Amino acid sequence: MKIALTTLWLLVPLAFAAWHFGPGQDQLKLDDAQSLIAKADNALKEEDYASAIKNWEEAMSKLPKEEVTLGRRLELEIAKAKMLNSKLPEARDELVELMLVLDTDPDADPGLRDNTRAALANARYYMTYLMKLEGLPDAMWEPEIEAARQEYKLLAENASDRSLAKTSADDLEAVIRLARMDPAELYGLPIPNQ
Repeated sequence: MKIALTTLWLLVPLAFAAWHFGPGQDQLKLDDAQSLIAKADNALKEEDYASAIKNWEEAMSKLPKEEVTLGRRLELEIAKAKMLNSKLPEARDELVELMLVLDTDPDADPGLRDNTRAALANARYYMTYLMKLEGLPDAMWEPEIEAARQEYKLLAENASDRSLAKTSADDLEAVIRLARMDPAELYGLPIPNQ
């Protein structure tokens, strides 16, 4: 009996080592990613968008493959930070790609889908605003504003969060006003912020 207990006791470190070097590695990666996410959140509070983006991207590279939803949330946060960091066209393209992925995934988190759609609609709105401000022809900005209008309308009607639906309804009105505005009317107005 003594030999069996001693053998079992000696196997405990072996079992721990097997876990540590096997499935435990995913947990270590997740812990590293969580610390990077916390750094990014702090950088975002300090309005250091470049650092926030860098930390979120590094966190995404450390995430285990099973953390699909968290990875998508980080993609959304990166795109939103890029919008604030004067990289609007790049952020818009990334949001379009993320929205396509979320729309085709039946298991996607509805809240994440709604937040991504809202961010994409915002990006489209600001792109239209800048296009009109630059005096580009209607044929260039009309598809963008129409897409923003459709995104906001969809959110106003179907958002899982009622406050997001209300905000989207208000934003829908702003999109319609922007579409009707003459570019000369925009010159004296401050650029809208988020």
